[in-house]
Amino acid sequence: MNDILWNFASFVIALGILVAVHEFGHFWVARRCGVKVEKFSIGFGKSIWQRTAKDGTEYSISMIPLGGYVKMLDGRVDDVPAEQQQFAFDKKPLWQRTSIVAAGPIFNFIFAIVAYWLVFLIGVPAVKPVVGQVSPSSIAAEAGLEPGMELKAISGVKTADWESVQMRLISHIGDRQLTMTVAPAEGVGLEQTKTLSLENWNFDPEKESAMGRLVLCRTPLKSFQH
Repeated sequence: MNDILWNFASFVIALGILVAVHEFGHFWVARRCGVKVEKFSIGFGKSIWQRTAKDGTEYSISMIPLGGYVKMLDGRVDDVPAEQQQFAFDKKPLWQRTSIVAAGPIFNFIFAIVAYWLVFLIGVPAVKPVVGQVSPSSIAAEAGLEPGMELKAISGVKTADWESVQMRLISHIGDRQLTMTVAPAEGVGLEQTKTLSLENWNFDPEKESAMGRLVLCRTPLKSFQH
């Protein structure tokens, strides 16, 4: 239940950020083009927070975080006084109106580039693929894998985390054997290469862990699920 709530909260936060960046693109370019922005809203429905700036623009965060909007002065929607005509969206040149409309997706595109750049610089946290308990009768045990060993590569392809280990093992379904490069427990000693026989290896990728099948048992166990 906690995982569901966490995933939902993460989705809402991520969506809110994307919406805010998108709408800010419209807002920023509209202001630069001299268009009066009446309201900047993140979300729809009843406002849970709002503030009116000195320039008359209302900023709002609403209850339904599934979008947002920027309301601009527009003679096609409301009656605009003569003295305000110069600030209306529909009175601006075509190139300015096009720029305002295109600014949202362009800002999202720029944000994606910046986000990926930051991820590249900072890195993504991952769990090192360190072998846990190894059953004496397992394929891994027969190949010489021991608890505490770190899986560095499978068949020559580096494995930085458990996800990459899983993907590499799945790619060997149907093969007779594979090689694993491992670092000794506690990092003491040189890396070693282990050869694992896959003749009796069988598992369901949708229900079981490939590595779990290797270290827990030699033959399929119907009751085992990961």
